[in-house]
Amino acid sequence: MTFSASFFAKSIETIQTINYDIVEKMADVLSSVRANNGRLFIIGSGGGAGHASHAVCDFRKLCNFESYAPYDNVSELTARVNDDGWESTILEWLKVSKYNSNDCVFVFSVGGGNEEEAVSTNIVQVLKYTKEIGASIIGVASKDGGFLKKTGDAVLIVPTIDSSYITPITEGIQSLVWHLLVSHPKLLINSPVW
Repeated sequence: MTFSASFFAKSIETIQTINYDIVEKMADVLSSVRANNGRLFIIGSGGGAGHASHAVCDFRKLCNFESYAPYDNVSELTARVNDDGWESTILEWLKVSKYNSNDCVFVFSVGGGNEEEAVSTNIVQVLKYTKEIGASIIGVASKDGGFLKKTGDAVLIVPTIDSSYITPITEGIQSLVWHLLVSHPKLLINSPVW
């Protein structure tokens, strides 16, 4: 079997084992947040930050959902990292944005964050604060879901079919999930051109 055939076979197998009920719950959470005039803040690091930027475009354009990706503001990001350190970058951005209990954070992370192991501590800080203020948490992660799974309202854990493919398959499914959500009848308002 070629690498390409193997990769797609593992991807298909992973998709077939996803808990679709959690994705439906994510749609319900988002629908409720939007109905209550809440905002959507989409976060992640690395590939997750790239996903956040793209997903914000889709939620705004297709779903009329006020949405933001904090890391899209590179000037503010680098100023905060330089002056305050990495851990607080997203959290302080959210505080300036008057992040509140009507809002939702949508997290794209492979591991979900782990404070004890100092992994994705920028995301862990946001999740702690989100729980404190009573805002909603949804996300897509893999492995055991980390701190995201422990704190989230609707968190899809991408099953690990083959550990050598964790990151690429998880990040691919993250993209599928947000595209599913912006196409979901509970959220879609403006039909896409294509």
